[in-house]
Amino acid sequence: MPVIITPYIPRTITVHLGAPSQSAENVTVNFPDYIKNVASSEIYPTWEPAALRANILAQISFALNRVYTEFYPSRGYDFQITSTTAMDQKFIQGRNIFENISRLVDEIFDDYLRRQGFTEPLSAKFCNGTTTTCDGLSQWGSQALAQEGLDSMSILRQYYGDDIELVVNAPVQDLRSSYPGVPLRLGASGPEVEAVQAELNRISQNYPAIPKISPVDGIFGPQTQQAVRRFQEIFGLTPDGIVGKSTWYKLVFLYVGVLDLSELVSQGQRVFGLVATQYPSSDTPTREEVLAIQYFLSVYAQFDPAVPAPRLDGIYGPATQKAVRAFQSAQGLPATGRVDAATWNALYSAYEGIDLTVLSREVLFPAELQGLESAPEIFEMSTRLTQFQGRELSLGDRDREGGGQ
Repeated sequence: MPVIITPYIPRTITVHLGAPSQSAENVTVNFPDYIKNVASSEIYPTWEPAALRANILAQISFALNRVYTEFYPSRGYDFQITSTTAMDQKFIQGRNIFENISRLVDEIFDDYLRRQGFTEPLSAKFCNGTTTTCDGLSQWGSQALAQEGLDSMSILRQYYGDDIELVVNAPVQDLRSSYPGVPLRLGASGPEVEAVQAELNRISQNYPAIPKISPVDGIFGPQTQQAVRRFQEIFGLTPDGIVGKSTWYKLVFLYVGVLDLSELVSQGQRVFGLVATQYPSSDTPTREEVLAIQYFLSVYAQFDPAVPAPRLDGIYGPATQKAVRAFQSAQGLPATGRVDAATWNALYSAYEGIDLTVLSREVLFPAELQGLESAPEIFEMSTRLTQFQGRELSLGDRDREGGGQ
């Protein structure tokens, strides 16, 4: 869910003791206690430590994904997760907890997995690997790999891919709802409005009858009201142009759905989706900043054959430098190959013009950029990147090391 920029560890989580639509008790437990219960119910305490750690990290990540995406609240339920393995992971109220599992959970309950460059915790699905198989982690398979000497992250990468990373020491706080508490209507402003605008723009890629909002500026004007009203008409809500609780959570539900945020294979909500409303000042540019430059260049290159499209890899290497230099020459700027303030402003201005005249007409353009699928959607949520501050991007700049907030 885009309003919750940084995932967090909830102090408590509410578990529905049955299938989602089944009449059953809800129990609220401390998050570490929930994970201890799940781990004691899902895996054997006699397994190798690396297998135990790998499975527990998957269980933590899966639960946090449910919390982050508001998977059940967006469907009208008053809980965060269920106890059924058909939907979620096993929780047995009142069961005994194994001592070694309890100690391990206390060590790592505030760590989780995510894909590199993505914000949301990984929907780390798993199965036992014997009576059932799946695309995620095999519990018994993880034990076999641990017996072969693999550590926990090597085991997890065997199942989830080499592009996963471990976030450690995530913040712990009270569980919160993304809904701002009051309806958003004409004249409202702030980050919640910006989130609504970004969600509507992304959802409109799949439902083009919803008009695009440009710019995404956090101001609830007539354009936003029109898009909200059309969204409400399409999805059977009262078309009043006001984002109340039902409209808010329908937006969450659709946004999570179109990006598959609650699926193991997800388009992902990019870290730079809503975090940066300005080009930030830093001596060490992030991978997301370089990706933004590369994406804008790739879009521009479709209209100017003199500018080569760089690969979207987050590394400011020779190919990106060459594309920057070509763009600077085309714009009458000094061809230094470095992205200073003037180059950034010219590049963003060129992209924005294309966005308003081409991309905003429901054209998924370009359809694929060097292996990064659906790239335009990634930048629907960054149309307020309007100012370069403080320093240049030059050859060799790349992403920081992953793992941590």
